Amino acid sequence: MDKLDAMTAFARVVSAGSYAEAARRMGLTRSAVSKAVAELEHLLGARLLDRTTRRVAPTEAGRAYYERITGILADVEATESAVSRLHEEPRGLLKVNAPMSFGTLYLGAAIAEFMVAYPDLRIELILNDRFIDPLEEGVDVTVRIGALPDSSLIARKLAPARRVLAASPDYLKKHGTPKSADDLIQHRALSFGHSQAAQHFELAYRGETVSVPVKSWLCSNNGDVLRAAALHGNGITLLPTFLIGPDIAAHKLAPVLPDYEPISLGVYAIFAPNRYLAAKTRVFIDFLAERFGSEPAWDRF
Repeated sequence: MDKLDAMTAFARVVSAGSYAEAARRMGLTRSAVSKAVAELEHLLGARLLDRTTRRVAPTEAGRAYYERITGILADVEATESAVSRLHEEPRGLLKVNAPMSFGTLYLGAAIAEFMVAYPDLRIELILNDRFIDPLEEGVDVTVRIGALPDSSLIARKLAPARRVLAASPDYLKKHGTPKSADDLIQHRALSFGHSQAAQHFELAYRGETVSVPVKSWLCSNNGDVLRAAALHGNGITLLPTFLIGPDIAAHKLAPVLPDYEPISLGVYAIFAPNRYLAAKTRVFIDFLAERFGSEPAWDRF
């Protein structure tokens, strides 16, 4: 039995007036409680209890020790209760990181609704397109879109992030509609990423992945920039439906090469592995998974 447990056992014996009653209250054997008190007396180098056949009473040193440790034990119990409540009740500060476009389009509204359901939670939302380490930056939940690399972090899929090749009707009327993936090299590509990666579109055709060369007329690491360019008739882009699904539904953009399915991604909640996941983190992730789901609103077109 460690020192804190021994202190608790001694305090219970004093308050109960007997080893047997203290053992019953603690769910231990009488011998275990007696041994804990004996070890504590040995550690302190002082006799703490006078033992008679009828009752156990503290010595003068025992009374002084009891008066000091009751406050300490009460503080420990209060601290443990407060920490336990953090894991049982959603409260405190929840720090969330997410990509800029998805955050402004969908996560902001979701958080506003979440705050109504959990008014005791404070939220800090940080939007950027940089992949961060939530442990290093003290973030509770990171929302990311993509195919995730191997990591010691835990990832829960919140929703699919299907992608579509699309262009404006004006662009297709002016430059023609590609009939096969090989035709894409003759078109203006609006590509996500840096200049080297932007020269290929990764597509799946009849169960096989093909890397299709394209000529990138605009590359950017921000989907909103590419969407704006596509809406203005500047080329063919490959973007997630959460960005351009509403534009397709409104016939502002038209799907291209529907037989060539772009590699699907996912919307993930990433968090540190923890056996005792805080309630604030758990309820937020559950809320997002239920809100977005396997058939999110952005795919309904």
